[in-house]
Amino acid sequence: MTDRAMPKVLPSFQLDGKTALVTGAGRGLGEGCARALAEAGADVILMSRTASELEALADEIRQAGGSARTAVADLMALDDTLATVAGLGPVDILVNNAGTNKPQPFVDVSEDTFDWIMDLNVKAVFRISQVVVRDMIARGIQGSVIHMSSQMGHVGAPNRTVYCTSKHAIEGLTKAMAVELATHKIRVNAVGPTFIDTPLTRPFFESEEFKQDTLGRIALGEVGRIEDVASAVLYLAAPASRMVTGTCLLVDGGWTAR
Repeated sequence: MTDRAMPKVLPSFQLDGKTALVTGAGRGLGEGCARALAEAGADVILMSRTASELEALADEIRQAGGSARTAVADLMALDDTLATVAGLGPVDILVNNAGTNKPQPFVDVSEDTFDWIMDLNVKAVFRISQVVVRDMIARGIQGSVIHMSSQMGHVGAPNRTVYCTSKHAIEGLTKAMAVELATHKIRVNAVGPTFIDTPLTRPFFESEEFKQDTLGRIALGEVGRIEDVASAVLYLAAPASRMVTGTCLLVDGGWTAR
């Protein structure tokens, strides 16, 4: 027996003193990520276009002992959003969660639909990241940028050509940012969920054919939960992942392993 203290096996998952900006934070995955980051000690900035949702979530986080503030912004009004982001003050963790999809056959996709999905899923992510990273570099901090990708950033799927295009773009952006920003000790990663049980996805599963096809492609045989994705985001935000950059943490139940 010795008097030496048992060494800690895992690095810290705590985020005390850190500020995290989460886009699309009003509901679904964004809400779950914001809750997890706040629980870990981060001061969370909740961003979406619906003030009532943000205020309700911020109140709940504060009542639970966390720290949260709101920033109302419509990412499709990108110039206004960038000005809002620039005025938020220092951000140590950026979670680019906001995104959209409109499943359609490839031959039916209009230019407006293509632009709408790509503008929100790719252009807004790129430009918001620029604003935040410039400040990270200026302050000399070891920040973390996390993009919400998808299993569809690794495979193809019918009726999702634009969505797959946008998420494959996010995968490339993640790798390129990670390599370029490594000299600044800024880590850049992505999270790639499978179908997650949210109010937005539940209507899809009303189709028995869709449900059976989807579950048949997920090796674990079930859709994911919001907390599954939030846990992955928390890991990538925390010091626990200090040597992880340029990768996508797939939370897909084995979809892409086949």
